[in-house]
Amino acid sequence: MQIKNFLIDESLKELTKHHTVVLPIACYQTTITQNIHGYIPLHWHDEIQFVLIVKGEAIFQINEDWIVVREGDGLFINSGRLHMAQEKDQSGCVYICLNLSPYFVISQELYTTYVKPYIQATNLPYLYVDANEIWGKNILDAILEIYQSIEQKPQYYEIDITMQLTLIWKNLIDNGFKLEYVQTEVLKSKRMKEMLSWIHQHYAEKIMLEDIARAGQLSRSECCRYFKRFLKCTPLNYVIDYRIQKSLYLLQQGDSTITEVAYQVGFNSTSYFIKEFRNSMNMTPLAYKKNKMHKDEAGFVY
Repeated sequence: MQIKNFLIDESLKELTKHHTVVLPIACYQTTITQNIHGYIPLHWHDEIQFVLIVKGEAIFQINEDWIVVREGDGLFINSGRLHMAQEKDQSGCVYICLNLSPYFVISQELYTTYVKPYIQATNLPYLYVDANEIWGKNILDAILEIYQSIEQKPQYYEIDITMQLTLIWKNLIDNGFKLEYVQTEVLKSKRMKEMLSWIHQHYAEKIMLEDIARAGQLSRSECCRYFKRFLKCTPLNYVIDYRIQKSLYLLQQGDSTITEVAYQVGFNSTSYFIKEFRNSMNMTPLAYKKNKMHKDEAGFVY
């Protein structure tokens, strides 16, 4: 089993380059639990994303909403939206992920008319793609075709992919979804990203609620409401969770002690770090470190 580290920057923007050698797209299979965190952490990217669940079920968060996606169904996630994923009920969830630049969906001459309005719509952070709907099945079949084309690379497969992308987008916009544009929704997303970005830049320092609120130009109470709305937790609980996430990589480095890791990620007490780590990971940092070393010796790839 390969354990993957999901790379994002301080603003939560994903650092993975979503392109093949010649096309500004990426299409690959993901097993959620093989991520270093055991789930796909909160992030965003400029690319639009389509997901096809091929095994099990997944719970996706997009902005403030939580959605269960069933096996055989899929999801469209719009450009720039905060999202994360975890498997549901230990179902061994595996999905095909298609990420692509909005500018590559259809020809540039048609972008302003047929793509830009959907990218900018504030009421379209995501769309559930139901295999029981004709338009949904067409999209999901096309995702699978693209995945197989990239894997097998038959002659002219790049042309085949562009044809499938056009089919996907036509079915997406042809389902009758009514677009809305509300500036306050844009501002909410911007403020949330700014607060999360500030936390990710300063997580190793002493952090107060006032600091986080100031980053989003909000009052303390409004800051708490934003985190409850978007993440179902308090700002300071998010800081603790993020520090635990950052500690996982450090614990895999053989020369780091538990105390060193605790202070590097912002905990001012080793015992408090161990307590919070156990609450989050259901094991102590030392057990996690030993488990990692054992897997290394057994030939696992990280």
